[in-house]
Amino acid sequence: MTDLLPTETRATEPATGTPATGTFVQTPSQTVGPFYGYALPYDKGPELVPGHHPHAIRLHGTVTDGAGEPVIDALLEIWQADGEGNLSRELGSLDRDGFTFTGFGRAAATMAGQYTFTTVKPGPVAGHAPYALVTVFARGLTHHLFTRVYFEADAAQLETDAVLALVPADRRDTLISVQDGPSSYRFDIRLQGEGETVFLDFDA
Repeated sequence: MTDLLPTETRATEPATGTPATGTFVQTPSQTVGPFYGYALPYDKGPELVPGHHPHAIRLHGTVTDGAGEPVIDALLEIWQADGEGNLSRELGSLDRDGFTFTGFGRAAATMAGQYTFTTVKPGPVAGHAPYALVTVFARGLTHHLFTRVYFEADAAQLETDAVLALVPADRRDTLISVQDGPSSYRFDIRLQGEGETVFLDFDA
């Protein structure tokens, strides 16, 4: 790991209080990143289905920090059911074959903080409103964040969703994507500050 350190962070001679090897020890913040934007993305990671799939949609948005600035090296993962509400147990997310829907995708944010997935609109699972689970990795986060993205077209089901019912009414819209095209849904993620996205806490 020390090979990843910039030259200026390496000691040329042992100094008082440094290890005998003459190399500074990485701090916890260095060992957890930021590596997300280049270490984890893989070929076709954002494509849960190919773009020519008859029911393909675009799920996209921008990740911003507490100052409203784009987070340029965030990494997002989504887990979701297929269009019929079936949860996939298929393997192959890391080696797409162009046909098998595994329900998992990973996308890196661009230099503008934008991300895009090509997927299908999920169907309802066990009668709940359709959603995709979103995981966010980004600099400054010592632990990744979880949230959900719902779809405004499912208004009737959103009214009865058990998770949304636990969220204060004035913050529920931070979990609902906006349809901005015939097959395109925008879901912006605000990590902190006014309009902060509601993040979920899992005890398990």
